[in-house]
Amino acid sequence: MGEALRQARKAWEREEVPIGAVIVHDGRIIARAHNQVETLKDATAHAEMLAITQAESVLENHRLTDCDLYVTKEPCPMCAGAIVHTRLRRVIFGCPSPKDGAAGGVVDLLNHPKLNHQCLVTGGVMETESAEMLRAFFRERREEQE
Repeated sequence: MGEALRQARKAWEREEVPIGAVIVHDGRIIARAHNQVETLKDATAHAEMLAITQAESVLENHRLTDCDLYVTKEPCPMCAGAIVHTRLRRVIFGCPSPKDGAAGGVVDLLNHPKLNHQCLVTGGVMETESAEMLRAFFRERREEQE
């Protein structure tokens, strides 16, 4: 999760919402990403989506069944859909997302019984650090607009 937080810091430095993600396979990081929605002008450029694409490329496979995703904030429904489709084994996230969380927050797409894949989910890992980074980022944005 430390590396995911470093990725989130990179996002902040680029004036992106500070969310970072890494994907681990066989004990090593194979993908690192941070939000790039503003940079790429692409609403799908969430850290999780970018990390998934990288991991698929590294493994030369669209199935990530032996991989774990570490992300600083609970995945949204779009990212949760990609997680299910790629069949990631496990998702470890920092802070919950009360407005759009899809890993047990608002909905639980990662463990929905009617979907063809369910993930192990662990939330609250380095939650304080993840949440504080987001709060500080948005506090800074509000102050800039005043």
